[in-house]
Amino acid sequence: MVGLRLSLAAVVVRDYDEAIRFFVDALGFDLVEDTDRGEGRRWVVVRPAGAETGLLLARAGDDEQAQVVGRQTGGRVGFFLEVDDFDAQWDRMTAAGVEFLEQPRYEAYGTVAVFVDVAGNRWDLLGPPR
Repeated sequence: MVGLRLSLAAVVVRDYDEAIRFFVDALGFDLVEDTDRGEGRRWVVVRPAGAETGLLLARAGDDEQAQVVGRQTGGRVGFFLEVDDFDAQWDRMTAAGVEFLEQPRYEAYGTVAVFVDVAGNRWDLLGPPR
């Protein structure tokens, strides 16, 4: 059987630099690549340190793409950021101005709080159970 792996998932954003600042500065992701593709387009990849799967930050190129910015998952949580130390990541993100839609809650599967990214997409911040 041929090995399979998910290498990238695209997130449509309004602005490359704004998105880089959010994912790198506020969330602590690594900027893996930022390559000029000409005509104002760039290939921008970020990912959590040590992760294999990254996000391709794709700037909306037309009106149709601009309409999905922040609504790529129809208003549902569509992205899940799992961390070993929930409290430390919560502190980092709140200090950086990340918008959380709720206070942390404690579920059987772990500590969780929903936040929105720079584009408006909903994410779960997930930590180990208490």
